[in-house]
Amino acid sequence: MAKLLLKLQRYFRRKPVRFFTLLALYLAAGSLVFLHSGFSGEPRVAGSPRSPAAAEGPGLQYLGVMQLGRGFKAAVTIPAGGRRHGPWFRNTSREPSDRGKPRDNSGPRSRALRGRSGREKEEDRARYIGCYEDNTRQRTLRGMSFFDYKKMTVFRCQDNCAERGYLYAGLEFGAECYCGHKIQAPNASEAECNMECKGERSNTCGGVNRLSVYRLELAQESARRYGSAIFRGCFRRPENVSIALPASQLMLNMSVDKCVDFCTEKEFPLAALAGTTCRCGFPSTLFPLHEREDEQLCAHKCAAEEFESCGSAEFLLVYQTQVQDNRCMDRRFLPSRAKQLVALASFPGAGNTWARHLIELATGFYTGSYYFDGSLYNKGFKGERDHWRSGRTICIKTHESGQKEIESFDSAILLIRNPYKALMAEFNRKYGGHIGFAAHAHWKGKEWPEFVANYAPWWATHTLDWLRFGKKVLVVHFEDLKRDLFVQLQRMVALLGVTACEDRLLCVEGQKDGNFKRSGLRKLEYDPYTPEMRKTISAYIRTVDAALKLRNLSGVPEDYYPR
Repeated sequence: MAKLLLKLQRYFRRKPVRFFTLLALYLAAGSLVFLHSGFSGEPRVAGSPRSPAAAEGPGLQYLGVMQLGRGFKAAVTIPAGGRRHGPWFRNTSREPSDRGKPRDNSGPRSRALRGRSGREKEEDRARYIGCYEDNTRQRTLRGMSFFDYKKMTVFRCQDNCAERGYLYAGLEFGAECYCGHKIQAPNASEAECNMECKGERSNTCGGVNRLSVYRLELAQESARRYGSAIFRGCFRRPENVSIALPASQLMLNMSVDKCVDFCTEKEFPLAALAGTTCRCGFPSTLFPLHEREDEQLCAHKCAAEEFESCGSAEFLLVYQTQVQDNRCMDRRFLPSRAKQLVALASFPGAGNTWARHLIELATGFYTGSYYFDGSLYNKGFKGERDHWRSGRTICIKTHESGQKEIESFDSAILLIRNPYKALMAEFNRKYGGHIGFAAHAHWKGKEWPEFVANYAPWWATHTLDWLRFGKKVLVVHFEDLKRDLFVQLQRMVALLGVTACEDRLLCVEGQKDGNFKRSGLRKLEYDPYTPEMRKTISAYIRTVDAALKLRNLSGVPEDYYPR
């Protein structure tokens, strides 16, 4: 080794230029590593939340200013809120575990009884309707299916089927999950559904060629799918039906499939079943799809399918096809430099990227960003690459909450989301990417408690800072945007100073999902928040609520207080 070092020393003495070149390359490499670590660093909180004083919520008057560096690589995801149907459970509480209790495993009857008690607990999120026969050649539920021979649970099966908008979820062989829109088999004896779930022995997951079937209690009927089509609801026939739905065809053997296929071929995004007539068209001022009728008014059986409804001449059953409505898809940069800088401000995980998607569709102009995220640029957000002061974009995404940064904007749309949902969404993005999920080890390890300790105070300071330093702030709650997209989007577009025609906004409603939507495949089956976390976060919620009401705003939505 000494001889090798001596040879290198003599070599570089003879050729010092090469020595200095090598030294320069080494220093450059070290600088790049240092810069990379700086860009991927964590945001700094003035007044660390780990200190006892900062963790005190009830007495919190002002939490300080969160400083987010320009180089901090931050981006948000479209929440479970960007989802087509929102939370589908009427009650999201998890059922208590029965594993620690003594039980009799002597026979199938005891397992059936335990399964029945488990079904009663599941009643709020899904209704058990019975044990049904199944056949490998002709499935009872003919939608999506998946197997898990180690961790299958009733909740997991229901969640996966609901995520895809199916009406029914069925479990078989203790480990198989099937989804569907209709049950196409007769009932079987309850005693034949006698196999324990592989992931929870306290519940029954069907039997041999027997399905334990649940009817999913969807919170919003728009979640329902039929194949590739999305169920929109039952609507009264518009007055000028031939203008509102210009394409039509008589179908004596009517079925949902046939009408959807016909409208897809005609390149219309809406398929409306009116008894034996199939009509196609676009959402418009003549047919906006805002006033739903009772679905029972459309419950007339299809001629070709006994288990399907096909509406009537007066009440139309409407589905959205896979045809893209191109009336709101054109986007460009502003033709002239913007006179004002408008911020689209939010805490990470609050749905900023989804809001950008909606604004771009509604206005026809690209949105910009205080940061640069290559993955968003590749997904179509072309304003991502522009400098945030370029003036070529309609508004600027930002998570900043410092006084100097806030005062650099002339006005702002402040997007606020339930902190329990926002924290989980940002944690998933941080450890799993825009549409990925954090690993189970991250939730159970030290990462999640540390994340909540650092980010929960920031959720409050972010809103307080924008209310305090913002010049003209429009507050929009993420939950209101999901629930009443048309009205909230009108408010946002008005602040941006753009006139958006109503037909374009109706088009946005049909294209609202975008490219950032997490599936329910790996949703947590337990509540990650400890009682101490809930107590702290609830205090922050009360502080923000008081600050909003102090400015004569409506305060936070009621569902921020379920904990």
